[in-house]
Amino acid sequence: MAIIPVIDMSKLNGEDREKTLAEIANGCEEWGFFQLVNHGIPVELLEKVKKVCSQCYELREEAFYKDSEPVKLLNELLEKNSGEKLENVDWEDVFTLSDDNEWPSQPLEFKETMAEYRRELKKLAERVMEVMDENLGLPKGYIKDAFNGDEGCEAFFGTKVSHYPPCPQPELVNGLRAHTDAGGVILLFQDDKVGGLQILKDGEWIDVPPMENSIVINTGDQIEVLTNGKYKSVWHRVLAGTYGNRRSIASFYNPSLKATIAPAPQLVIDPVTKEVDQAYPKFVFGDYMSVYSEQKFFAKEPRFQAVKAI
Repeated sequence: MAIIPVIDMSKLNGEDREKTLAEIANGCEEWGFFQLVNHGIPVELLEKVKKVCSQCYELREEAFYKDSEPVKLLNELLEKNSGEKLENVDWEDVFTLSDDNEWPSQPLEFKETMAEYRRELKKLAERVMEVMDENLGLPKGYIKDAFNGDEGCEAFFGTKVSHYPPCPQPELVNGLRAHTDAGGVILLFQDDKVGGLQILKDGEWIDVPPMENSIVINTGDQIEVLTNGKYKSVWHRVLAGTYGNRRSIASFYNPSLKATIAPAPQLVIDPVTKEVDQAYPKFVFGDYMSVYSEQKFFAKEPRFQAVKAI
């Protein structure tokens, strides 16, 4: 059984640097997903994040089972007893944190803890992107600059706090439907006890196992475009389960909506024939998001074609 790479990021600073760069290159090229350990985010901070997010969910749990759309639709399905599955809904309780939206005010430490966590994660995302630049032979800061776009634009950094509550009939509903991520670099702090995340590799669904205090990295559609397909965004999903309450905190380092995204010129020259082989169109990220919002759970190739036509 294939096992997702686990990479010790601290070894970038020592004699194992070249080996570690190669491991990250392999994680990006062959997997699109890998787990980082010794990534520099203090364990004390991660413990606080676990605590405040779990407490926050406890305050929301009753409302989820009472009022949420997934619960209502599952109950209707069970009454019909048709044997069908809920295909167009996710068994997920979710809210988003960004620099300009309203955050939960309870528990009391939530805002302070998550603000500190987001600062650390953003720095880690930028370090990961610099490693990608180096591995791809791009100038340092290339991916970050591409995501920021022109003057006055700034890359978007958002954090999606999700919980996947215990589900009475997990075979009838998805925790989160299979999709690729629209944006750039995704940093996931997942539950260290309750599994459920899977990626599609070589036609098989493979578990991304819980690992204490690791950060799972995956690449989104815009990294695929920037690298001209050398790094692919990968299909992934979350299974609903009958036990535990799976915590998932995903942070997204995405281009500005005004940023123009295109394959890096250095990566469109075929090394053998020396001919230009640009596999992806040039587009504005905001236009891509308009297409993605309608087609998130469908094949990604038509999304690139649709945005090409805009």
